Amino acid sequence: MTLAEALGFVMLFGMVAVIFIGFPISFTLLFLALIFGGIGLGWEQTFNLAYLQIWGTMKDEIFPAVPLFIFMGYMTEQAGLMERLFGALRSLLATLRGSLYLAVIMTATIFAMATGIVGAAVTVLGIMAGPMMIKAGYDARLSAGAIAAGGTLGILIPPSVMLVVMGPTMGIPVNLLYSAAFMPGFLLAGCYIVYALIRSFLNPKLGPPMTDEEQATAYREMTTEEIAAPVVYLGLACLVAMAYLVVDGALRLTGIPRLAFPVGGLDISTIALVPALLTALPYTRNAYFRAVVLGIAPLSALIGFTLGTIIGGLATPTEAASCGAFGAALLALVYGRLDLKSATNAARGTMITSAMVLFLAVASTVFGAVFTKLGTANLITDSLLAIPLADWWKLGLIMLIFFLLGWPFEWPVIILVFLPIVLPVVEKLQLGLNKLDLLLWFGALTAVNMQTAYLSPPVAMSAYYLRNVVPQWSLFTIYRGMMDYMGIQVLVLILMLMFPAIALWLPHLVR
Repeated sequence: MTLAEALGFVMLFGMVAVIFIGFPISFTLLFLALIFGGIGLGWEQTFNLAYLQIWGTMKDEIFPAVPLFIFMGYMTEQAGLMERLFGALRSLLATLRGSLYLAVIMTATIFAMATGIVGAAVTVLGIMAGPMMIKAGYDARLSAGAIAAGGTLGILIPPSVMLVVMGPTMGIPVNLLYSAAFMPGFLLAGCYIVYALIRSFLNPKLGPPMTDEEQATAYREMTTEEIAAPVVYLGLACLVAMAYLVVDGALRLTGIPRLAFPVGGLDISTIALVPALLTALPYTRNAYFRAVVLGIAPLSALIGFTLGTIIGGLATPTEAASCGAFGAALLALVYGRLDLKSATNAARGTMITSAMVLFLAVASTVFGAVFTKLGTANLITDSLLAIPLADWWKLGLIMLIFFLLGWPFEWPVIILVFLPIVLPVVEKLQLGLNKLDLLLWFGALTAVNMQTAYLSPPVAMSAYYLRNVVPQWSLFTIYRGMMDYMGIQVLVLILMLMFPAIALWLPHLVR
């Protein structure tokens, strides 16, 4: 081992130690990179390397999507769309045991596709559902786990900010990485729902259904709410647009001719929607119709058009993110929630979160470049390749290392510092997949693995977000609930290792 390689190890262990003490991650990475780079490489070479890395990161065309997606998430939160979505699902599912668990996880899943941030989702879900679950007699441990685990889906399900950062780091298209993360995200959400419902059906005391009086109150609140005409028209338009896409997509997949008409380019999938639109108008006072049209359709349409254009290759992530941000602001305006205060809150939250992510990306890039130049990264890569294990076991070992790193660290450190170190090892694994499929699969595995960082102590930021808004639940109770759902994450991770098609079927479909 050379002196430069030894300095690299000291730099790596120093980073871990200093972060454990509580120093800011970004400044720690940049400071250590400059100091150890200056000692091992010389000050001029270190500053030139840092300059090139910072300039290259600033020129990346993907990173402008980060603040746009974050603004989209904060604006949908300020518009109250999450509260309306939760209220709609709660009313639709009121008769089921464990209906609040189901409403929480479904709300978190849909809202995850409108924002790539975790803190806002856990906080808002805690404010909305926490007191309601306590009043209804729901189990505190299961309730806390459902809110914390559901709120972290935003890190996995597109348009996850983590995936936007991971794509350039791994050198793969973000749209394909998005498509690879969809099925694992929905599988994980489905497993959460199944677990909560099974527990509720086996022990009705854990999640009793809403009483008749509570159902009547919810129904009365929805039917007597005065809704402005533009909101109703917008909801109907979104519902019709989504129905069109579903019918059109089904016709394409089944191979049925679309029967194009000469007038206005109409086809059979368009004509099929006319009766639905005409018959929908008389039911706008119905509570369940309102739940779908006003609570679910607008946000779902915004998500569908934003992500659909990315996955379909019709727009770059930055272009789609800008449209999504505009659409979120438009929804807030139509719902009457766009004022100076909400716009200021969304802008402030966007600036703070974006600055944290982008500065961390720059600092991590400089740290990784110096670490690699010292030769330590190559030494670690060669050591991992030399381990006398089959390639499948090497992949399992990498996943285990990432899982353990997720306990003390959040995803930015792992994605931007540790992922580039193991990436050369992954690229050389012989697992029966071509290079692109291998990287997409590994990216999806890593994304699921990183979600555990928000549920695993001692960091587990989701626990602190939830504790701040639901003080009736102790941190111990919240941790116990999160550990149950973290077991489900590990199960899904094992299934993905056994069946790569879980992550690869959609990328193969859209390519």
